Amino acid sequence: MASPEDGVAASVQLLWHEPAVGRRGPRPKFTIDAIVAAATAIADEDGLDAVTMQRVAERLGTAKMALYRYVPGRTELDAVLLDRSLGGPPASSDADWRAALTAWTLALHERAVAHPWAVTLAQRPHVPGPGELAWYERGLEAMSELPLGGGERLDLLALLAGHAQSMVRQQAEGPHPEQNLAAQLGPVLAARSADYPRTSAAFADAARDGDRDAALHFGIERLLAGVAALIAERTSSDVA
Repeated sequence: MASPEDGVAASVQLLWHEPAVGRRGPRPKFTIDAIVAAATAIADEDGLDAVTMQRVAERLGTAKMALYRYVPGRTELDAVLLDRSLGGPPASSDADWRAALTAWTLALHERAVAHPWAVTLAQRPHVPGPGELAWYERGLEAMSELPLGGGERLDLLALLAGHAQSMVRQQAEGPHPEQNLAAQLGPVLAARSADYPRTSAAFADAARDGDRDAALHFGIERLLAGVAALIAERTSSDVA
């Protein structure tokens, strides 16, 4: 029986070096790229749960067992699916760390919106591949001059990524989740405003001020403002 360590090793092999199929025997019919493209199309159309080795094989017009020559199993396929869906981060020319990290988070959110199922994979224990590590590298580059420890920098990236991913989950039913919620709650709050006066007032204020569906930007700004305050505190302490 394969151990979890075997699965990790197989995932690493797939992520970093496409397995070389032996020279003897028939020429390889498929590539990892073709298999991942088929799995991605299934996930986009029917959701992540619809992705099985059987469905992927059917889409490629082959038998399920033929795929195991390229991909040991679903765990390894998921690892490559996630890494390819993320791709590499876009180039950044922002010298200001706050602008650079804002752009980083918005780009990650945009990439995840294109494949919402990637959020589920990202939040499972997994081996980061070259694409995901490139995101780490770009984000850490933006913080290279900040008085933060390595753990703090990684924690900030985790918070920003988690915030972006949570917004993708909220947008599963559409790009305007707060507006949709307000529409659903409208009749209830109108009839029971005395029972929920603060909630009614908050939704009314958001509609009047145009503040609906701004949580993505608001969260990024507040997280980075908190880090800026920490940096200012440390800088003033060093001067003192």
